[in-house]
Amino acid sequence: MASVLEDPTLERHFRGHKDAVTCADFSPNNKQLATGSNDKNLMIWNLNPKARAFRFMGHNDLITAVQFSPSGHLVASSSRDKTVRLWTPNIKGESVAFKAHTATVRSVSFSSDGQRLVTASDDKSLKVWSVHRQKFIYSLNQHTNWVRCARFSPDGRLVASCGDDRTVRLWDTSTRQCINTFTDYGGPATFVDFNSSGTCIASSGADNTLKLWDIRTNKLIQHYQVHSAGVNCFSFHPSGNYLISGSNDSTVKILDLLEGRLIYTLHGHKGPVLTVAFSRQGDFFASGGADSQVLMWKTNFDALNYREMLSQHSKRVSPDPPPHLMDIYPRSPHVHLSQNGPIEVNPVVADTLSADPCVVEVGERPFSMAAARGHEDGPAGFRGHASASTRFTHLQQEMEQEECEEEGPGLTHLPGEHSELPGAVRSTLEHIVHQLDVLTQTVAVLEERLTLTEDKLKECLENQVLIQQEALRAGQTHEESRVEGPAI
Repeated sequence: MASVLEDPTLERHFRGHKDAVTCADFSPNNKQLATGSNDKNLMIWNLNPKARAFRFMGHNDLITAVQFSPSGHLVASSSRDKTVRLWTPNIKGESVAFKAHTATVRSVSFSSDGQRLVTASDDKSLKVWSVHRQKFIYSLNQHTNWVRCARFSPDGRLVASCGDDRTVRLWDTSTRQCINTFTDYGGPATFVDFNSSGTCIASSGADNTLKLWDIRTNKLIQHYQVHSAGVNCFSFHPSGNYLISGSNDSTVKILDLLEGRLIYTLHGHKGPVLTVAFSRQGDFFASGGADSQVLMWKTNFDALNYREMLSQHSKRVSPDPPPHLMDIYPRSPHVHLSQNGPIEVNPVVADTLSADPCVVEVGERPFSMAAARGHEDGPAGFRGHASASTRFTHLQQEMEQEECEEEGPGLTHLPGEHSELPGAVRSTLEHIVHQLDVLTQTVAVLEERLTLTEDKLKECLENQVLIQQEALRAGQTHEESRVEGPAI
């Protein structure tokens, strides 16, 4: 079937991981891509083809999930080592870790305001955390098996989760209760997420299915069985009109949710596709798999106006028109199969922009004393350290990228390799960096003390209000007794 859509194209590939790529996420500014792997490393790829990539080492076991904060200043990662780490995605690679669960942490995700994290684990629980203080807030415990994935709704009022107990659960964050359970699964539910408007959730399963539920009516509105093996991950296009999915059948599928049909099958990975992710603007999407490759695709298929596209489609072969996402009372949610003949895209996997980027390895680095205390007393030290030093490292990174652009790919220098610099200049630069580190540590300590002072002041004000209220009540009681006089 001829299509008026522009086919998705392979834009770049990234090589650097030494084992299966399990998770991926684009930065909000669309300048970086974070990926995690079974090789225990987090990698930050700069989408500027001449810029270097960063390999962050710190986890003791494979990484299961990764996500940028809404501001882009932090990256959260979860691991089989039972911890969650918060990283600054720059050349210093500073991170703070906390033990989140008693078993493998399968998923980590920020709320839309960046203030909370939700984690899911093989210990059968979900936990919600404060990002500011890295403190536990509450647990959600009704799953009866491993919890594979958890996500906040766009407004933060709900959490959706899924797991090996073959259920998808919807939780109210204010009452901390499970308000609905979807159980129509023939195997473990592997992934769940909200669409951009928060009116629907989608879930994938080891039974090869993708399902969409309208959470306003609690009805199944679309049901796709287009993969020939278990579906590991999916991602909504920001418009909500498309969905991409990755599967153990080694393909990426692209679904048109408004038409309710499969439109593309993408080949390129040699082995299971374990993760897919749209960029925040929807113009790119990434896929990662068991072949250790990260592929970045240009979307293209959303370029045309949707109504114009529908008017040009002469063939819409479907015996029962599929329900649309916006239907409040949809027709029966019949299974959408792939017999309509999607377009197969089988690109030659070649980087069209540049050679493999230079990779800077960033090892485990202890925080300053203030930042170390932040693990126990909250991340004030982490926050203060990052606020000053990150500005410097961002400036340093931009200067290095400008050098990369001037010298061309493959001629970048690692830190400390600028042998052409005079010794005096190098010594002066090192002294400046040292003084900046001392300054940022001082700022961290001051910020921590300021936070404690604010807390104490708030407590004093609250106590003063209580004392005034009690004094006022006592005065009113005394006045009433004086007016009434002695009892006769």
